[in-house]
Amino acid sequence: MTNLKPSSKALVPFVSVDHMMKLVHHVGIEEMLRGIADYIETDFKRWELFDKTPRVASHSESGVIELMPTSDGDVYGFKYVNGHPSNTADGLQTVTAFGLLADVASGYPVLLSEMTLLTALRTAATSALVARVLAPKNAKVMAMIGNGTQSEFQSLAMKTIVGIEEVRLYDIDPAATAKCAANLAGLGLRVTSCESAQDAMEGAQIITTCTADKQYATILTDNMVGAGVHINAIGGDCPGKTELAPAILRRAEIFVEYPEQTRIEGEIQQMDADHPVTEFWEVLTGAAKGRTDDKQITLFDSVGFAIEDFSALRYVRDRIADTGLFHPLDLLADPDDPRDLFGMVQRAKP
Repeated sequence: MTNLKPSSKALVPFVSVDHMMKLVHHVGIEEMLRGIADYIETDFKRWELFDKTPRVASHSESGVIELMPTSDGDVYGFKYVNGHPSNTADGLQTVTAFGLLADVASGYPVLLSEMTLLTALRTAATSALVARVLAPKNAKVMAMIGNGTQSEFQSLAMKTIVGIEEVRLYDIDPAATAKCAANLAGLGLRVTSCESAQDAMEGAQIITTCTADKQYATILTDNMVGAGVHINAIGGDCPGKTELAPAILRRAEIFVEYPEQTRIEGEIQQMDADHPVTEFWEVLTGAAKGRTDDKQITLFDSVGFAIEDFSALRYVRDRIADTGLFHPLDLLADPDDPRDLFGMVQRAKP
């Protein structure tokens, strides 16, 4: 009798949404944020090894669908992700995603994972890693402008990695602020709900903007931002979507992930093509300076980059190994004789 069981190479570990949630609780959300940040830092310090390209985007009136690929030469990874701001009106997520890692030598996938949750974790981990390096020393207060899906992850990551003690919340939708405040209750942060963005920034050394509208917007005006703060601008992530007044950009020292992508999608799409920026990986390796004085405004113009997703997927692959938190997914046709794919189909006939 012909053995039709999939070979071990045909079975790819698949981390479902349920598995990802269980992994978060198995590890602990703060420990997981810290671990993902460590993996991102490790990969940023070997930035030059990676294939780098702006993500491949398909834009529509309602949103964008993107592919984000990269490779370090040994492992290849990509993420599929969408961004549809109007989805929430229909009871849908604004962002959904999944990702894959593959062995470069054979081309065989070695991990398939949900990334809706994982993207939220890696985005927060990246923001906090950058703030740890660029924000004023001993920063204790963050303003969180935009209290949607990302806000709790961002707040916890800043608590865990940077050491903030208070988060000041503002959203144009008071229900979003109430949701965020309720979710953060009892998690070790002082939470203040504010009635305006200006109010939220009172006493904040770190300002995080994460709004969803796909339009040129001015969430922060120039007069709102004083000296000596760090801004994480993470809501602008496609052409035509910005959050900051151009005057803020002219006053700030700007740090980016990958300039070729950020100039298309980030806050600096509002500026001249040669407006000076610093790549964050260079700060981590010592090739460039970060914050140089207490009065400086530092700005992380973050649009998300494939290497961050690669790092997060690497972290998940390493952490699930002894947990069983995955399905062995029969994803690859892998016949005993690699030249006889047709024969394998024929032998499966009922």
